[in-house]
Amino acid sequence: MSLVICALTQKDAHKLAPLIAGYAQAMKRGAPRRPDEYYAELLSEDRIAEVLGAFIDDVLVGFAVFFDLPDTMSGHRVGHLEDIYVLPDYRNRGIGRKFVDTLKIEGQSRGWDRLRWVIPPPVDAAATGLPSDSALYDEIANQSTFRLYDIIIDPLSRRRAD
Repeated sequence: MSLVICALTQKDAHKLAPLIAGYAQAMKRGAPRRPDEYYAELLSEDRIAEVLGAFIDDVLVGFAVFFDLPDTMSGHRVGHLEDIYVLPDYRNRGIGRKFVDTLKIEGQSRGWDRLRWVIPPPVDAAATGLPSDSALYDEIANQSTFRLYDIIIDPLSRRRAD
C-alpha cells in the first residue's frame, strides 16, 4: 500500500465528487447524493478553502478540507481543519491521522500557531467512520476552551443537530 497525501486540483474533481457525495450521505443520511463534479471543481479551485487528497495506488480514498486563517488576538496565522473523510473500505489504516500529520507540517511551514479541528457529531459512527468517543481526538489534539456556535443564514441547508 503506497499512501500519498497531496493537494487536489481541478483535474481531480471527477475523483473527488463521489467522495463528497459519500461524505454528505454519511453525515446527513437520507437519499444517496449524486456526485457533483461541478461542485468538486469549485471546491478544488476555491480561493480560501484548500483540499488534500489521500491516494493509494492512484485511487483517491479520502479528502481533507482546511483553511489558513488570521488569528486576530496574536496577529499570527492558524489552520482550521473543517472536514476529513475516508472511504469505508480504507478506514482504520491511519489515513485520517496522516492528514493531521501533513497539516501539522504544513502549519509549521506557514507559521501557524495551531491547527483547529471541528469535529461534527456523527449521525452514525459506523456510517461516518468517526469514532463515537473522543479517544482518537484526545490522543491527537487538546480539546479547545472555545465553544462553537452556528448562526443559520440559510435554513434549508441546516444540518440537524438533534
